[in-house]
Amino acid sequence: MLEEAAISNQIIEEAFRRFKRLGVGFSGGSDSLVLLDLVRQYKPDIPVLFVDTYHQFPETYQFIEKIRKEWSLNLHVFRAKENKFVEFKVKYGDTEDFYRECCLYHKINPLLRGIEALGLDALFVGIRAVEHEERAKEKVFSKRTNPPHFRVHPLLHWSREDILEYLAFYNLPTNPLYQIGYTSLGCFPCTQPNPDPSKHERFGRARKRELIMKVLREAGYT
Repeated sequence: MLEEAAISNQIIEEAFRRFKRLGVGFSGGSDSLVLLDLVRQYKPDIPVLFVDTYHQFPETYQFIEKIRKEWSLNLHVFRAKENKFVEFKVKYGDTEDFYRECCLYHKINPLLRGIEALGLDALFVGIRAVEHEERAKEKVFSKRTNPPHFRVHPLLHWSREDILEYLAFYNLPTNPLYQIGYTSLGCFPCTQPNPDPSKHERFGRARKRELIMKVLREAGYT
């Protein structure tokens, strides 16, 4: 874990050399908490972006507020103008079209608006290659358009075990949902506890949404 963290620090240092206006995404999950801890060692007041999809778990909202207060975060919250979950569900049913439209409206578009509103050159993101085959294709520095910016992925080489070891080593707080069987956190309608710890960590995520990850990521999903 310490070796992985050292590599991450090199990536973070390079990002601060290359870009003037940087932010970091925070979802309330452990990956983004580890990233936040690493990045704030270089810039404690870095803008922190949280996309409120209207559908995070109550525990996630509470955890984010706890970290905001205890870590004095420079937190910026972005959300869609209204909650259209029911509208999309009625229109599309439980289909891939539903997951595409819902994620695009509630998560991807607010994220892109947030990046633009804050005038960011680059956004640190806590994704890991082993999470999904589409994320495994990602680069450490990934150029994006609309708005033009770079995504920086300092944890791309980390495993789930590395994350858990870092949290334990530095005695960092964690979202309480992990204590009741969740191994990956998202919106509550599309996320369940992992029924089998031997399964992949995203096994509790909605299957149809996972199948369109390529489409979502091309649109701007992290």
